[in-house]
Amino acid sequence: MTVATSLIPGLDDIVKRGDPRRRGEIARAISALFFRDAEKLGPELIDLFDNLLIDLVPHAELASRIDLAERFSRVGNAPPHLVNQLARENEIMVAGPVLRRSPVLDEAALVEIARLKGQSHLLAMTDRPTLPAVVTDVLVERGDRDVVRRAAGNAGAVFSPGSYSELIKRAAQDGVLTLKIGQRNDLSGEHLKELLDGTLDVIRRRLSSVVNPARQIEIKRAMAAIEEAALPPGPRRDFSAAQRTVLALHGDGHLGESALLGFAKAHKYEESIASLSAMSGVRLSMLDRLIAGDRYDPILILGRVLNLGWPTVRALILLWYGPHRTPADADVETARMNFTRLMPTTAERVVNFWRNRQTI
Repeated sequence: MTVATSLIPGLDDIVKRGDPRRRGEIARAISALFFRDAEKLGPELIDLFDNLLIDLVPHAELASRIDLAERFSRVGNAPPHLVNQLARENEIMVAGPVLRRSPVLDEAALVEIARLKGQSHLLAMTDRPTLPAVVTDVLVERGDRDVVRRAAGNAGAVFSPGSYSELIKRAAQDGVLTLKIGQRNDLSGEHLKELLDGTLDVIRRRLSSVVNPARQIEIKRAMAAIEEAALPPGPRRDFSAAQRTVLALHGDGHLGESALLGFAKAHKYEESIASLSAMSGVRLSMLDRLIAGDRYDPILILGRVLNLGWPTVRALILLWYGPHRTPADADVETARMNFTRLMPTTAERVVNFWRNRQTI
């Protein structure tokens, strides 16, 4: 028992043997004295109240403890030992208000509680106006899905590089977490790229729709870098001259199927791909990767969407085979039949998917 208990006659006996209701009444009465002049109280008086209340409050009934925790959580000079005592209660209805907002709790106390208590205590902490990195390190390490989502959505939270990377790893399996991380103002370009690299296309598109215009531009750049890194090793084609040629044709109003057919027959790969890109709206780097793949199916799909005639599609298929390979007549006929059977709506869905890949 503290020395302070001797200042109130009979308090020692109430603390030792009083029923919870009586303890709660005394605790509320003493607290009322504190709140009446809280702003004027000096350190010595705050310490006196602290010594009185830490003996009473833990033994008070639950309703009293909840009420006192709520009131003390909003006071900047609340008795520190009492606040720390309340924050460590197993009953989250008592600990929660203090963990959410009390300015009296310091970093060391928050870290200790975060390491020792359960998920409900961690979740309450994520609502604090500010969260230093030493605290979020523990929240990310120990927190469940709800904890890390709430922490990531807290604009006042600071994350260390290691915690950011761990958040992004977890976001690969959590679309909600991806959206929260993607909207953070402190997200670096490298972390954005890391986040997008492990995210499904549908989540990327959703993220692009909820962030500000500046972040949308960052997302497009990050996606371009990801796609560039995914290209197979080896020499890269230079499309700069082909793009100038196609741009000039477009400016003169001569970019169309006839020009595309001429490029394909002349085995001008760069000009053919640049033309297809301009005509279809699919980014050139993606189109190059698609058509340079193991199958010529993308040519059939683009041909159907662009309403190209079979001679042009055939010339593009021969371009795909290259000048040193000659396909069998049966293979060409199979390609023609597949092209004829391809539904325009199906082809349009695929091309829209390719287009969306470059705008998310």
